[in-house]
Parts: sequence; structure tokens; C-alpha cells
Amino acid sequence: MIPDVIVAISPVMDALEMLGAPYYIGGSVASSAHGMVRGTVNADLIADLKFEHVSPLAEILGKEYYLNVDTITDAVRGRTCFNLIHLATMFKVDVFAAKSSPYSRLPFARKLSRAILEDSPRLFFIASPEDTILSKLEWYRLGDEISERQWTDVLGVMKAQGEILDRAYLQKWAVELHVADLLEKAWKAARS
Repeated sequence: MIPDVIVAISPVMDALEMLGAPYYIGGSVASSAHGMVRGTVNADLIADLKFEHVSPLAEILGKEYYLNVDTITDAVRGRTCFNLIHLATMFKVDVFAAKSSPYSRLPFARKLSRAILEDSPRLFFIASPEDTILSKLEWYRLGDEISERQWTDVLGVMKAQGEILDRAYLQKWAVELHVADLLEKAWKAARS
């Protein structure tokens, strides 16, 4: 699965870099990079997209991906998500247009450059472990706190990263994002 992820997201990242649109990888790919590896059927990219990026992005990716220009335009306008289906692998890339909230800007400044596979020379911008945890907790809450995958991903990152996590940053933004209770619950579960 991981090689498909790399094959499917590399052209998207190349296009975003060519267009000067900052991005980072989040979701299960980021939690796998920082915690426990698990299979996934999609990759999440968060990108600071503007209207002027839409047409060139569609033109660059149009031969390798199934995409819809109107859907991309709507996602940029509403700061929501659109999908790209990599035709060679049928792997789905979910691209989230970055929001403009105070917290939403921070992961761009904190992203890390690292390889997803140890033997791969390609470096990817990946959400920090702390931002991966916060994002997963938000998704867990939005999903009525029933997603075993989101919760397991959070615990996997906490256990793997341990004491190097920036607890002050996590606590501050967990309060702002209304997931402080979930963060506390996750700390307890990760210790047991």
C-alpha cells in the first residue's frame, strides 16, 4: 500500500510545488509515519490553494488523475475538500483547501520534511506529530467518537513519540479546538 501512496501523491506534490502552493500530508499517512503503520485507501493533503491554482493544477494533473475542475473550484471557494483519483493505481488523494483559522495556519509552519519509506530518497512534507494528534482528535470528535481507526492512530503516535511530544502545544491547541478532554483521555490510554 505504501508504494501506491508514494506513486499517487508524488505528482500532486510536484504540481503544488510548481505552483507555489504550500502543502503537507496529514491523516493516516502522517500518523503511520509518526506512529503505527496501517493500511489506508486514501491520502490526505492539506494545501493552501487559491483560485489561480485551480486551472493549472487541473491541467498538470488531468492526464494522470480523474478530477473535476468545478469540484476543485467549489472546494477552494468553500475551504473544503476535493478528490483526485490516481488512474494508474486507483488510489484516492483527498486534498483539503486550508482554512483561515488561527490554528489552521500553524501546521504549515511546523511541517516536517521526511521520507515515508526508509529506502525512499523522496522527501515529503508531513504534519508534525502534535498536529497529527490534534487533527485526528478533531476527526474523532466529528465522527461522534466512534472511529476506532482515528483513536488507534492517536494512541500510536503518542506511544511512538513519547516524551518528545510538545505537550504545552498540544494542551493549548486542544483547548482551542475543543478536544482537551479527548487529549487527556488519550494520554491515559497511551500510558496503559
